[in-house]
Amino acid sequence: MTKDIIDPTVFEELCAAMGEDFVRELAATFLDDAENMFAELKGSVKNQDADTYRRAAHSIKSNAQTFGAITLSEQARDIELSGEIDGAAVDVLRATFDQTATALTGLLNG
Repeated sequence: MTKDIIDPTVFEELCAAMGEDFVRELAATFLDDAENMFAELKGSVKNQDADTYRRAAHSIKSNAQTFGAITLSEQARDIELSGEIDGAAVDVLRATFDQTATALTGLLNG
């Protein structure tokens, strides 16, 4: 299941290049920062703030790519490029993030 959420090759290459301890720190920062990004996404939906909506989605996309979280990255990219503010898309992205966070934590602890 994890390999469907996180590309193991990308993750392994990241660990080899950066070292496992640094990847752990990077992952912790990503997981913590994602909470703020999702708060921004939710707020931007409420306020119909397209700039904040795109920026938050872009940040999630970029961070997800770092770890090989392909599905999360693709969904965030779709939100970033959609040109419309969609609360339902944010909910789907959040569910994918939750799965990704679980998979990433499993890789780091496994």
